[in-house]
Amino acid sequence: MSTNFDEIIDRRGTHSSKWDAMEGHYGVSPKDGIPMWVADMDFRPPQAVQDKLEAMVAHGVYGYFGDASATNAAVAWWMKERHGWEIEESWIRYTPGVVTGAALAIHAFSDPGDGIVVMSPVYHAFGRIIRAARRVPVECELANRGGRYEMDFEAWDAQMTGHEKVLLLCSPHNPGGRVWSAEELRAVADFCQRHDLILVSDEIHQDIVFPGHSFVAADVAAPEARDRLIVLGATSKTFNLAAHLVGHAIIPDDRLRARYTAAMGGLGIGANAFGMNMIEAAYSPEGAEWVDALVDYLDGNRRVIDEGLNSLPGVQSVPLEATYLAWADFKGTGMDHEELLRRVEKEAKIAVNHGPTFGKGGETFLRFNFATPRSRVIAAVERLQLAFGDLQ
Repeated sequence: MSTNFDEIIDRRGTHSSKWDAMEGHYGVSPKDGIPMWVADMDFRPPQAVQDKLEAMVAHGVYGYFGDASATNAAVAWWMKERHGWEIEESWIRYTPGVVTGAALAIHAFSDPGDGIVVMSPVYHAFGRIIRAARRVPVECELANRGGRYEMDFEAWDAQMTGHEKVLLLCSPHNPGGRVWSAEELRAVADFCQRHDLILVSDEIHQDIVFPGHSFVAADVAAPEARDRLIVLGATSKTFNLAAHLVGHAIIPDDRLRARYTAAMGGLGIGANAFGMNMIEAAYSPEGAEWVDALVDYLDGNRRVIDEGLNSLPGVQSVPLEATYLAWADFKGTGMDHEELLRRVEKEAKIAVNHGPTFGKGGETFLRFNFATPRSRVIAAVERLQLAFGDLQ
């Protein structure tokens, strides 16, 4: 049974961060507001996931999870079939999500006071975990050339001091929506080699890639970097399973994997049985068919919100190659950040992510999550056009 992506599912009162925490964060009521902030989707997952969970509930015993062989096989199958990346199942470790996976790498391969390199503007959780670990975020700002983000290694080389230990790569990039090419990924690997950095590649958005673009795994692009590479991913973004709290770390190098595993052991991290079973169900032929339909639907939503944002005088929506997160620059409106938020959140009643939280280069931006039924995206565009109508 296929998912009806147009179906409106009422998520209010379900302990949903996206819906039930919106008013507390933004003053936008879930009664009449549109949440376009937290990066989860308002869609049900593939039926195979539902069936797997129902079988667990029918069984009725919820003990410790032990045998990961079926989950490992599903992850390996998905990487090979969907991304042309052949991995060994022994390379896989499971974490309570990609953010935790990145935090584990920071703790395993650096010390308090060390620098952690990020390419800003970038996923805001990176800065949060770096600072919480008493490390120093080193923001290497991406060059925004006509709305397209590009890497600037000459400038970044000059920033390095020798105190940096880890680079967190967002691939595909959030919030800029870039799908890095194999050539760019090799250049990142070379940069890490020059400055002796552990490369942690967050590839959680690998499956939400739009027509005309192809995702390349870091290990496929630069296998020579395996001695310093950790790849993070999860089914959470692809299948809307964030509540399962399971991510995977794929680490080809024995030495790196041993250190990472030791860091996990030191924190007593174990597997969530519900999440592991959901991964097994999602990374399947049925899951693949569902993702193809999802991406086609999201591509339609992308066109709606891009056209709507670009119709606002002074606003430029960055052309997305991947993710379901529109990244729009409001600089041309001449408004300060407070005025933008007043119009978007108070007048249009849309909760969005604030650009400055993504670091350098995000100051004049807002991020819009359009992974929701199309009627809601259309309504959001209409509200924005009214809120900025005096600029027409």
